[in-house]
Amino acid sequence: MSPRRYVVALLNSAAFARAYTLTAIAAAFTSFLITRMMSPVSLATIIAVLALLGAVVLLVRREELSLLRLAPTSLLGFLALALLSTLWSSDRSGTIAAWTTLFGYALIAVTIGHIRDTLQTVRAIGDTLRVLLSLSLAAEILSGILLDTPFTAFGIEGNLAIGGPVQGVFGTRNMLGFIAVIALITFVIEWRTQSIGRTAGVLSVALAGFLALLSASPTVVVLAAAVGIGTTALTIVRHTPPERRDVMQWLLGALVVGALVLAFALRHRIISLLDAGSDFSTRADLWNLSLDFIAERPITGHGWFGTWPRGQYPFTYINFQLADHHQSALNSYFDVLLQLGWAGLALFLILGGVAIVRSWLVASVRRSVVYAWTPLTLLTVAVESMFESFSLTGVGWLLLVLCALRAGQSRSWRESIDAAHTSAAIALRPERGDG
Repeated sequence: MSPRRYVVALLNSAAFARAYTLTAIAAAFTSFLITRMMSPVSLATIIAVLALLGAVVLLVRREELSLLRLAPTSLLGFLALALLSTLWSSDRSGTIAAWTTLFGYALIAVTIGHIRDTLQTVRAIGDTLRVLLSLSLAAEILSGILLDTPFTAFGIEGNLAIGGPVQGVFGTRNMLGFIAVIALITFVIEWRTQSIGRTAGVLSVALAGFLALLSASPTVVVLAAAVGIGTTALTIVRHTPPERRDVMQWLLGALVVGALVLAFALRHRIISLLDAGSDFSTRADLWNLSLDFIAERPITGHGWFGTWPRGQYPFTYINFQLADHHQSALNSYFDVLLQLGWAGLALFLILGGVAIVRSWLVASVRRSVVYAWTPLTLLTVAVESMFESFSLTGVGWLLLVLCALRAGQSRSWRESIDAAHTSAAIALRPERGDG
């Protein structure tokens, strides 16, 4: 076999697909750790190499892929607008660098979505998070109990002995809480699909739940409630007879809208019940000030930067006014408004909203419980986006793109075009023996 054929065979193999997926997911989830242990340049290099490798893998597998279904249209539109914002950005090189990172994670997610199915993806994420959550607990025990000293280089404050909050190897308690909830969803799906044994399932769920509790993140309570309600609603729909399922879907949709309106009306009481007044008041001040700068460029925004850079308007001015050093708007929707305006927010909402609806409809009719992972993960990302900007960078953005792609693979207008094209090709293909 020639070297070229060997390389093509390797890139097209199932073993390479599994190795690539595990490596890419591990790199995304350990981005903070990589940055602290090495440097941001090292992380950027790793993501760039994985993105380029993903592009080569997609090229090698081009015959089994459809160009129409390669990526969601809303994702392409969002990426195009972010790149176009270079024209009105105050720092074009900074915008290009931020866009390159955004595109790199998206390309990795698209590659994973095409070379692994849902169950294989869930198992890869589950294996990765079991290791990282175990490492987080070990680091907190070492810092908070055995040595009784903070590991400031890794953002670990050593508060385990007093019951938290803990950060693990993810930098902040909110990120640990977010990842712990994603892990809980993933571990339960693994357990229900018998991808892991009973003992491993119980221990995995206990580990994720324990760290979610120790994170003492106020958003974890909201996330847990949202995932619990979403799981209950999805279970009800799945067990509803097919002839009544549409009515049930509309009823649940009306209840969701009503709950959102009620939650907004009672937001102050909810915040006090969560005992998170200081955290949410900080966010409220940040959001109110951000609105002033959003009003300057409401349609196009100030240009894409992702994580807020130092020394750039309006981010530095916002932090100066608040006497703080925020690296984001602590809300994905406000961040998109600030950076890409209402045009960007519309594309972002379409990307996430359409993905949730598609994946929900798929999960409500498919027999396997593995299809519930996509809508529940998207729900977690959507709710977390109200309190953090995780879904615009790193692993949050990767999960959003991966789930949006996965949802579009099962329910998409392009699926009908592909089916029609395939049927026409079969009809036009001459039978064997025809002249």
